[in-house]
Amino acid sequence: MGRGKVELKRIENTSNRQVTFSKRRNGLLKKAFELSILCDAEVALIMFSSTGKIYQYASEDIDRIISRYRSVVGAPSLYNRHYNTIEFWRSELDNLQKSADSLEARAKHLTGEDLSSLSLKELKQLERQVKNGVERIRAKKRYIISEDISSLKRKQRALLDENACLQRRIKLQEASLCLRSTKQGSSSTPF
Repeated sequence: MGRGKVELKRIENTSNRQVTFSKRRNGLLKKAFELSILCDAEVALIMFSSTGKIYQYASEDIDRIISRYRSVVGAPSLYNRHYNTIEFWRSELDNLQKSADSLEARAKHLTGEDLSSLSLKELKQLERQVKNGVERIRAKKRYIISEDISSLKRKQRALLDENACLQRRIKLQEASLCLRSTKQGSSSTPF
């Protein structure tokens, strides 16, 4: 029988997070090694921990793999003189500005603003995305409310138990006082 589904969110406890990172890091490095052997693939894996330590695996020379990657995706080589020129950085700035504008437009669309430029197909896709987002939000909200209700019920049970215990103690004290007053009353009666 397999393990249950793990909710993917940041682990708040620092020591638990570090233990999980170590275990999963080792598993990931092992999988990268297995993939390179089984499939004769060139694999490079670079990880930085939250503390800034670097972990890496490369089936070949890592610099050669990174250079090959950069050439495939169209990124300039680190050794390229053009990389340090003003034109290159202007181009980079323009690309980043276009990306920022696109993201701002996307954010406006998601809030229901500036929809006039969208086609019917884009509007339907946006509607689907918003519905999915709302469903995820509602599911998270239901989960949080359910957890809060469970917590409040546990607190209520604890308070009811404490209340019952205090009621018993009060009754025992009252009974004790009655016995004392009865004993004092019988001892003060003359013969």
